[in-house]
This record gives sequence, C-alpha cells and structure tokens, in this order.
Amino acid sequence: MVGEWLKATLGEVVSLQRGHDLPEDQRTIGDVPVIGSFGLTGYHSEAKARGPGVTLGRSGASFGATSYVAGDYWPLNTCMYVTDFKGNNPKFCYFLFKTISFAGYNSGSAQPSLNRNFIYPIELRIPPRGEQDQIANLLSSLDDKIELNRRMAATLEEMARALFKSWFVDFEPVRSKAEGRTTGLPAAAAALFPDTFGEDGLPVGWRATADDIGRSIREQVQPSDVDPGTPYVGLEHIEKRSLALGNVGRAEEVDSQKAAFKRGDLLFGKLRPYFHKVAIAPVDGISSTDILVFRPQKGIPPTYLYLAFSTDSFVAKASGAQEGTRMPRANWGFMRKLVMAKPEPRILTAFDQAVAPLTDQLLATAAQKQSLASLRDALLPKLISGEIRIKDAKKAIAAA
Repeated sequence: MVGEWLKATLGEVVSLQRGHDLPEDQRTIGDVPVIGSFGLTGYHSEAKARGPGVTLGRSGASFGATSYVAGDYWPLNTCMYVTDFKGNNPKFCYFLFKTISFAGYNSGSAQPSLNRNFIYPIELRIPPRGEQDQIANLLSSLDDKIELNRRMAATLEEMARALFKSWFVDFEPVRSKAEGRTTGLPAAAAALFPDTFGEDGLPVGWRATADDIGRSIREQVQPSDVDPGTPYVGLEHIEKRSLALGNVGRAEEVDSQKAAFKRGDLLFGKLRPYFHKVAIAPVDGISSTDILVFRPQKGIPPTYLYLAFSTDSFVAKASGAQEGTRMPRANWGFMRKLVMAKPEPRILTAFDQAVAPLTDQLLATAAQKQSLASLRDALLPKLISGEIRIKDAKKAIAAA
C-alpha cells in the first residue's frame, strides 16, 4: 500500500546547491570532512555546510553518487549538496537519492553532468515524517551492522599481517637468533627458524619465486552458462588494501567471458595493480578478466599465499612491469619470477595454525557483511516506495 505516501517533486523535497572550490593542498589541515563526488577526500579547518548533509556527485564517473555526512563539512565543487531538507529526514533523503536513476537527466555533452534544474521535476512518492524516521532508522541499523563487520574484518586482517610481517618480512625470529637474542617464541617454534641470512638478504634456504607460492587459475566461463544468481566480482567490488571482499554483483548483470573462481581463492586486480585490490573469495563465483585468480601451490597453506601476494612490496613489484600505457595491467609472466621467501614446511604449518582461524573468521565476517548488504539493497527501494512497510521489513531482517 502507498496510500499514505504523498506525491512530490525532488525540488519540493530538498534544495540543492553546487559545492565549493578548495585547493588540493588545503585538504590536509583541520578535522572538518571534505566531501567530494565519491565521499570523503580529506579534511579542512573550515566548514561550508552544516550537518547532517547529503551530497550528490554531479559529473563524470561520480554521476549520481550519493554520500551522507553526519556533521559539518566542506562539499567540493564535484558534487551538489542539500542546503534545505524542507522538514524531511536527512538520512531518509540520502536513501531516497540512492533509489533514483539519474541516468536520464544528463545535461552534459562530453561527459555526464547533473544540473539541479534538470532533476528538480523528478516525480516521487514521499511518506510522512514519522514513517521517514522509521525507514531511516531501520536502514541505518543495517548500515551500522555492515560497518561493524567491516571493522571486525579489518582487525582480523591486521592481526594476521602483523605475524606475517614479523616472521616473513622483517624476519625477526631469524634476526634474533643470528644476533644471539631470544626470539620470544616457544622453544619448539624458535628451533624451526634458521639463524643465518644469505647474500640475497633472505634466510638461508628460503629463496623461491612467486611461482613456487601460487599458481594462476585460468578457467573461463560465459555468464549465460551459470546460474543468474552466481556471485560476480569486478574490480569495483574489491576494496583497496583489504582482504575482505566488498559487495558482489550477480552473473545476470554482466555479459562477455569471465573467469571462474572457488571459495578461498585469492583475487588479484591486475588492471592498475597499484590500486592494491587483492581479496579472498568468500564464495564460488565468476570475476572480471581484469582479475587474476590464484590458488596455493602444493605444500603452501592458503594463508601464506594470501598474505605473501598482498604485501605492499609484492604489489609494488607486480606494478613494476605492466602491459599497456593508459590502462596498465600486471603481467603474471613477469610476476611469477619475482623472488620471494619460502620457509620450510614446519614453519609454514606453524604459521597456518596461528593464522587460519583469523582468515576463517575474516571470510565468515565478509560473507555476513555481503548478506547484510544484499538484504539492505533489496529492502531499500521497497521501503522507500512503500511497497513494503516497516513491520514486514523487520520480519525479513529477523528471518535473515
């Protein structure tokens, strides 16, 4: 039912204004958020808008991108921002913007551009303020749970990286033994590590190549040959410097040949590799061919592959030899020859026993995050339009 929903135009719901110029070199001072077309881009000492606020990307790739800001902020000229919510709930307006397809309101020529005069006439159905508040609170609670999962995954990853860095980047146990110091490890674990370095700077006996650590999987598939609901991963779904995968798409949303992957594979963004997009697949699915799919070589625990192939140094080296100029791509033929550390099996086993519980929990947390995001995305348009009401949405959340 939508009987209580009122007809209104976008211009009757909010007032918009173009953002303000701010030199790039001034975006690193102060604590006021600077909001650009895709959200936070820095901080400044001065606010140009009072919070809470909602911004709308107005040109190029950010066309129609929406952000919510809780406090005072500086909106950049790459976006428009709401100056008056006209009595409506600001968070509801944020969710409302996310349901509007702005593609048909392009006022640009060379590149897409939004003009407030073009979008003000968009016809909408708006619930009364009390219903707006309930919708905003319910959807915000899902966003809060998603963010909590993101932080949990980040903490788990940080713990795993700390141990990897200590053992296999800084070589602290080896260095301690070489200098006659205690390693801080139990005697049985400490005994596994060598006490000398080779001329290459690696512990003696640890020299190997990336090809000894992981193998590239090249299983191609057409989206039409798999279930339409099969998870799809593009570069846009992999967050920078995070092993926890972001949201995923569906096979029915894409065409052309893709790469197949299995749960537990490592997905490495090869297009512009310096963006550092490397994530663990929490489910089976298909991915863009701009993503390399890796599995560990025999005798290598997945945990070692994940962390070895996602260090800053490995990604930097992978970025050193790229195919293409405007859109550089990492080349596995080059990457596979990169020199890496490969400890003896008992050390790898000890490392895996310590880190596998962390990565398992990270995968579970990432999967829950994706489940919550899918639920939110399914409920969002139905709640905003009045297709379902709060009590029904709560039942759906409880069931999930």
